[in-house]
Amino acid sequence: MGHVLSMVRDGLVSLASRMGTERDKAASVFYTQPILTDEQIIAAYRGSWLPRKIVDIPALDSCRKWRNWQAESDQIGLIEAEESRLNLRGKVLEASKKARLFGGAALFVGIGDADPSRPLDSERVGKGGLKHLTVLTRRQLATGEIERDPTSEWYGKPKFYTLTGVSGTQVVIHPSRLVIFNGAMAPDEDFGGALGQGSHGWGESVLTATLDAIKNADSTAANIASLVFEAKIDIIKVPQFSANIGNQAYEDAVLRRYTLANTIKGVNGTLILDAEEEYDSKSAPLSGLTDIIMAFLQIVSGAADIPVTRLLGQSPAGLNATGDADMKNYHDRIQAIQELDFTPAMSRLDECLIRSAIGTRDLDIYASWAPLEQMSEKDKADIFKTKADAARTLFGSSSGQEIIPRQALSEALVNTLVEDGSLPGLEAAIAAFEGSVQADQPELAPEEALRGNAGSDAASS
Repeated sequence: MGHVLSMVRDGLVSLASRMGTERDKAASVFYTQPILTDEQIIAAYRGSWLPRKIVDIPALDSCRKWRNWQAESDQIGLIEAEESRLNLRGKVLEASKKARLFGGAALFVGIGDADPSRPLDSERVGKGGLKHLTVLTRRQLATGEIERDPTSEWYGKPKFYTLTGVSGTQVVIHPSRLVIFNGAMAPDEDFGGALGQGSHGWGESVLTATLDAIKNADSTAANIASLVFEAKIDIIKVPQFSANIGNQAYEDAVLRRYTLANTIKGVNGTLILDAEEEYDSKSAPLSGLTDIIMAFLQIVSGAADIPVTRLLGQSPAGLNATGDADMKNYHDRIQAIQELDFTPAMSRLDECLIRSAIGTRDLDIYASWAPLEQMSEKDKADIFKTKADAARTLFGSSSGQEIIPRQALSEALVNTLVEDGSLPGLEAAIAAFEGSVQADQPELAPEEALRGNAGSDAASS
């Protein structure tokens, strides 16, 4: 009995459908390590619009609205002028695209010193000290030994990078001088490359995990395009055709005959046939093909994490469909990329940028990413009216003992209206108004001022 029980399997097996056996199709599905060479990556990016959009769209949207600097107006002007001089926005966009395409790219921060192998000291950067920004990809930057000291800032990252110059010279670059942008995470680095070719300090192309979905959509579109050309097929039944098909003279005569018939049909739309010949036309059904290709494109959209409305540039289909929820989720994802990837990577660069623009480092200066979603003028007006009504209510209720001092509430309201863009330039206008009021007041003579003070003292006593 014990021997019989040991042969019982904890599973359901069907000999008819082969489910649960070694011939089960579902049981033979497994994942393999994807291998995508640089040549395949470049060919996909240059030869198909889907890979190009998947690479470019998130990078473009991450830089589209750029950043808002919080500082004095003259400081903001200097910083933005420095960004324009260095083409920082364009360089970040280029590096982000190439990082997504190849799996890694970097901005080399050039401050004009002779030894790039030494750590970058941002505090030594003076006004105009930031000389250039150069975009380099992982194809140009060779990574050095990986840092294994867990107390190091560069743990898990290369201790240095090597750039091959035009003359073949090897230039060693310290990682602090590079703004690193990685593509998709390559988890095999944690296994020392045991799962395949390790990334060795870089990520991998975003096309690696999406290429199968892209090829399925491209293949489906190509097959549909071929089907369109064969959607209508003319059929002519010729007597004794099979019996004479081996005769070369007969074959040539048939070809000449129907070539002429097609030419006549193409000229005047009339098909001339023999009385014994039979003509028929078959049309392939094309209904439902749009749903098929859209299903494949939706899979690509999910694989790339880009809404269909953004990927295809079309309005959402369906009754009352707006796509607002999809775009909001997508904008949240772009904001996460900006704050969690771009901001830490650019922290040292921003320290150099501020010093290069102003000459010093004001700790009150910082940058925030501009929101991707823009409100309509009506929405802005409604928000402004709501804030104004709330402020009027608070001002009107401050009779007797004030919960919020009137001056503090006024300053908070001014800051709010300036920061949300409702009344830009309000602070400067208030300062100019207060200055003109003080200038219009007559200056008291010393003896008048003393008499005024004495009178106030007497009144108080």
